[in-house]
Amino acid sequence: MKKPTCITPIRTLNYICKKEDPLERISKKDKARKIAEILDDLYPNSPIPLQHQDPYTLLIAVLLSAQCTDARVNKISPILFERADNVYDMAKVPIEEIKEIIRPCGLAPAKSKAIFNLSNILVDKYGGKVPKTFEELESLPGVGHKTASVVMSQAFGLPAFPVDTHIHRLAYRWGLSNGKSVVQTEKDLKRLYPESSWNKLHLQIIYFGREYCPARNHDFQACPICGKYGRKSLLK
Repeated sequence: MKKPTCITPIRTLNYICKKEDPLERISKKDKARKIAEILDDLYPNSPIPLQHQDPYTLLIAVLLSAQCTDARVNKISPILFERADNVYDMAKVPIEEIKEIIRPCGLAPAKSKAIFNLSNILVDKYGGKVPKTFEELESLPGVGHKTASVVMSQAFGLPAFPVDTHIHRLAYRWGLSNGKSVVQTEKDLKRLYPESSWNKLHLQIIYFGREYCPARNHDFQACPICGKYGRKSLLK
């Protein structure tokens, strides 16, 4: 049997081969496991991308990240937290002032109201603490399931699998989900991977997407994962 020709991507992975080798015929479960092995090799440590000091500042940073890059949030959030870095002080900052500070993050009118209102709710209802349940988090203004999942995972270390549009896109490309919705993608990924891996894995996928698997102008055949485990329809 002819030995497959391998390439060396940005990082050396001796098991990543050119697309001309036949795609492995493996089960979805085995494919998921092999993809996780590649991600572990590339990203053994995946730091939380949003700068924060505690669960509250992470909650605010994640809220700001809606339709905004993490890089921009990390430039703007320190300015906001210089004005108020805790829930009690933030609850006293006028909405208009919050709005002017966070304007570069986009959606400033809605985000400023959410920050002000949720801060006051945390003070009045939760003693200034960020709650640790999905139900309570998702009841806060501006906090949806993805934001709650990030806080549960990254602030409290509780099992969650936050799925944003990037993870949704990659899960479809890799044939791990049908791409129907982010809700379905979350269910599919949770079925394929053990709960103990969720918190690390979602960060690894985010970093992989940024470095190797962008939404546009993506070279599927050269991609360390798409080139071997991607959908055949995308590799033609």
